[in-house]
Amino acid sequence: MLTAAHRARSLRHEKHPVWDFLFTYYSYKPTVMRKWHPGVGVALADGANTSRAEMRWYVTDADGTTRLDTAAFAELRGGGVQHVVSLLRATATRPGRFDCFGMHEWAMVYRQDEHRHAAPLRLGQAGTDAVVEAADLKCTHYDAYRFFTPEAIPRNSVAPTRQLQLAMEQPGCLHAGMDLYKWALKLGPLVPGHILLDSFELARDIRLLDMQASPYDITAWGYPAVAVETPAGKAEYVQRQREFAARAEALREAMISAVTTFEETA
Repeated sequence: MLTAAHRARSLRHEKHPVWDFLFTYYSYKPTVMRKWHPGVGVALADGANTSRAEMRWYVTDADGTTRLDTAAFAELRGGGVQHVVSLLRATATRPGRFDCFGMHEWAMVYRQDEHRHAAPLRLGQAGTDAVVEAADLKCTHYDAYRFFTPEAIPRNSVAPTRQLQLAMEQPGCLHAGMDLYKWALKLGPLVPGHILLDSFELARDIRLLDMQASPYDITAWGYPAVAVETPAGKAEYVQRQREFAARAEALREAMISAVTTFEETA
């Protein structure tokens, strides 16, 4: 049900300015969420009688239970797991920042004639540029910052890079919360299925705010703007941002816990 609308649009070759991002930027097919995993350290009693025993990374023991082969997974994917968990752990140690007001999306269209989405700009190009020029850009997320227009880049208070991601990622960032879906997929069978689904739902909810607070007018798709160029819009943005950060914190800790168990057993 989480991906039904997207799959139906795909069959009709229809694009959506809000939801396509979840399947194009992250480049994972909807079917990836159909592969349920119990999580590391969990053995399935009827595993030998199911297709689970034939899935990659699983082995069936002499007692008939099926479990994740942590040694095999560590040998082939251990380096990737360490990269992900290092970022998650570093992010979890920092306080969240809640004063960016979603200006990253505005910086991506600053002084730009062509835009990524067909949706019009709510304030027009001149009005959008004026908001950026009056704002204090504070984006800490490299994968948002790298899409800034050349004119917007020097306006940001920091200069994130891929190499600095471990040192700069902070839990208040909307994109850091959305990326938990990506990290859950990269951790694969280490993460229980419900954590993956919860991460996708969080990414979906954050994506909506990301676009509502953007300079684009998406009211034609049924979503009212969060006008972050106003005090009321800023207040609404921060309130929802804090709610998402709390949800992200719980998911981040669950993933860290799963990897910790993996490290103890691999």
